[in-house]
Formats: sequence, structure tokens, C-alpha cells
Amino acid sequence: MGDYEVDKPLEMMNEQAVAGKWSVMRSDINQLYTKINELEQELNEHTLVINAIQPLDSARRCFRMIGGVLVERTMGEVLPAVQRNREGLQEVINRLTEALEKKKKELTELEAKYKIKVRRGGDEYSSRNEARKQGASQGVLVGAAASST
Repeated sequence: MGDYEVDKPLEMMNEQAVAGKWSVMRSDINQLYTKINELEQELNEHTLVINAIQPLDSARRCFRMIGGVLVERTMGEVLPAVQRNREGLQEVINRLTEALEKKKKELTELEAKYKIKVRRGGDEYSSRNEARKQGASQGVLVGAAASST
């Protein structure tokens, strides 16, 4: 009986550690989704600005906010800078997307290794699955690594 009581807390600690790791991984994935969405919105704004100022005369004066300071420039100076910013945003989005896919794969491997299942409502599955894709998923951890539900 003494051996059982010693092994039980260690086993429970391992389950809690796995559940904690799973939770942290889910949080990281949700943060990546959120950041990617923010950057995609910023990318769309840059595209709108580029489309609006591209047909204008390159000598025309315009104003641009740089580090909280409004500065006067020409369209010829601003357009290349906005295009470079858009390209930089796209590169960051691509890197974050790669990191997201890697994290999702690691989470899937963890779930398979410890037989973790996320319990969802039957009819709500498709709407929650969409929310998960957008980084706002909530679920209940069940399976071998869960404490109790």
C-alpha cells in the first residue's frame, strides 16, 4: 500500500505536467493566430494605401506618420516606403504561419502520445472549430492526462 501511495502522486504530477504543457501550447497557438490576424489586417491597410496613392503624381506632397510625428514628404518618397513595409509584413506573416504549423504539429503529437481528447458539444463542433481556426477556441481537456471533468 505504501508503494501505491508514493507512485500515485508522481503519476498525478506527470498528468498535471502534461495538462499544463498542453495548455501552454494551446495558448501559444492562440497567440500566434491573434498576431497573424493583426498583421494581416495591417497588410490589408498597407495595400489600400498603396492602391490609393499609386496613381497620383509622384511630386505631389503628402503627410506620413513616422514614430508618432507627422512629416511632410512626396508621393515618390512615401510609396516605396509603404511598399517595403508591406513586403516586410508579408515576410513576418509567412514566418509566423510556419511557426504556427510547427506548433500545431507538436500539439497534435502531444495529444496523440498522451491520448488527449478535447470534448466539444455535438452541434457546436463546427462553429467552435471555426473559432479555433481564428484563435478563440475553448475546450475541456479529457483523457489520460486530465485530472477530472
